[in-house]
Amino acid sequence: MNKIAFREKTGDWIYYLTWFTYKEVSTYVKRIDKELHQSKSLNDMIQRSLTENVDRIASYIEKQSERFFNALVLAVYDGDPQWREVELDYGKGERYDLGILELNGEENIFPVDGQHRVEGIKRVLERNTDGKYDSETIPVILIGHKKTPEGMQRTRRLFSTLNRYAKPVTLNDIIALDEDDIIAIATRHLIENNPLFHEERLINQKQKAIPNRDKVAYTNIISLYECNTELLRYFIRDKKIYFNKKLLKGKRKIQEYCRIRPSEEEISEFIRFVDTYWEAYSQNITAIRTYLSIEIKDNPAAEFRNDHGGNLLFRPVAQRPFVLCALSLYESLHNFDKVMLVLNKVNYTITDRVWEYIVWNPIARKMITSSNATLIELMLKFFTRVDLADKELNTMVDEYKSMKGDASLTKDEIIRMLDGYVVD
Repeated sequence: MNKIAFREKTGDWIYYLTWFTYKEVSTYVKRIDKELHQSKSLNDMIQRSLTENVDRIASYIEKQSERFFNALVLAVYDGDPQWREVELDYGKGERYDLGILELNGEENIFPVDGQHRVEGIKRVLERNTDGKYDSETIPVILIGHKKTPEGMQRTRRLFSTLNRYAKPVTLNDIIALDEDDIIAIATRHLIENNPLFHEERLINQKQKAIPNRDKVAYTNIISLYECNTELLRYFIRDKKIYFNKKLLKGKRKIQEYCRIRPSEEEISEFIRFVDTYWEAYSQNITAIRTYLSIEIKDNPAAEFRNDHGGNLLFRPVAQRPFVLCALSLYESLHNFDKVMLVLNKVNYTITDRVWEYIVWNPIARKMITSSNATLIELMLKFFTRVDLADKELNTMVDEYKSMKGDASLTKDEIIRMLDGYVVD
């Protein structure tokens, strides 16, 4: 196997830049065996680190026509690699070391970075024996390896460095750039087209909680994505969408679904569903309608989120629970305008006694945001007469008593108190 390559150097590593076909990857690149450790158990630990991401990569190759991968880093030892250099001199110091890297086929090659990509490629070739993918290529960086204690240590260090410091794609990056994730696509559509999420009304930050000093924003981009995720779950369940010839359900299946771009018809249908929800929300919830009527320069969120509490809907901790409650109502009402008219009657005043110590600490005068999203969801459902299963009702009562910090409260007392907030 002869490969045209560039020979380069970084630190004390000499490396070669070239490419392999998928067939060459499948034929010549093997799993790590005893290259990094003499111990079988330690090498087994490396193999067990291979996850279901292998199947995701294989599916990505088979379903995404715009597929592309970054370079594999492959270590080579044994055999008789030969470098036949050709120097290209363009004058004025512009020189390039190009050549032919000769591999006689007896070399041992294993991945230092890219185990999942290698196994994903092999799986695709196992499933597609017609040669369809054999000639596709992937960029490759080749390095030398020695099976000595010092050589193993050196390659282990590189393996650890490449894997430890690789920065995963952030959710913000997915929302901004991903053209396969239908939730990201719909979220960008809203940011560009819905006034509720224009400019400073939607902030981008790492934490979900919005500080009281922000007098403009309604929510943050992560919370919006989470709300749209719940809309997608309902949309998929309602439409009975199939993925890989199986009815799509379960959190993991939805994650897989978001890795492959659906049909344009499916994307358009979901965007219409999302638009309908958020338009009904903006038009029928009094606090949101008022907020949108105030210009940005006049601090529209000031009366809804401040040191005195404000409105629950302007706190990200309650926004996803609100969506879940709205979808439960939608199952019976089948109309988001009607859903929002019901939800508009709920008391969202954070400082009201029903929300004290659930979302608002009246002593410290600050929000309580830890582990209470489920309780908020159940309370909203209770207030809007969504039928709760006995288990859900007991969970609501137990969590309410726990958050209130009053062990003497009985179930009947809690239910009577909450009954006073049920809407007509």
